[in-house]
Amino acid sequence: MSQSMSRSRDAIAPATLYDQVDIEAWWSSDHDVTTRLIAAIVAACAAVRIMNSSYDDAAGTIQSNPRVDLGIAVDTPDGLIVPVLRDAGARNAATLRADVNALKTAARNRTIAAESLKNPTITLSNYGTMAGRYAALVIVPPQVAIVGAGKITLEAVPIENGGVAFHHMLPLSVTIDHRVATGGDAARFMSALITSLERSS
Repeated sequence: MSQSMSRSRDAIAPATLYDQVDIEAWWSSDHDVTTRLIAAIVAACAAVRIMNSSYDDAAGTIQSNPRVDLGIAVDTPDGLIVPVLRDAGARNAATLRADVNALKTAARNRTIAAESLKNPTITLSNYGTMAGRYAALVIVPPQVAIVGAGKITLEAVPIENGGVAFHHMLPLSVTIDHRVATGGDAARFMSALITSLERSS
């Protein structure tokens, strides 16, 4: 973790965009938010491919990655570990949940294979399961982006006829390496995330 954070500090030019998404259409206390986030990231990467690329700063080249190998930040007693969910877009919801659980368990038990910690193409930090709404997260090169999901809260939203309802809102953060991706890229990516997460199914 120390080495990764030092590389990021020395290399990355970070910029962060914040927004929130109304998830009332599908929210329930037992709903699997993580799998919805992963599916949304896969969809957003297909819409804005630069966010799923790798940047070689020594050569000054950008590699477009053909699949989403998603790093999933896991808090452990020994520090942050980021196992990689390979080809995240190739799984159905049930398989996705089982594979995420297996990665998290192996990370926390320190039994995860070294190969499962290498070469993510983009990362998700679902820190909202503990606390916090928004965060300017740290990108580990050669990745170009990291997505953060904050604590879900109830907020008042306007409805028809001038009324108000309380909906569950999910805060989102997208941090980019501004050497590679633009503010427009981040905004389009955020828009794609929101569109996916707003769907009822």
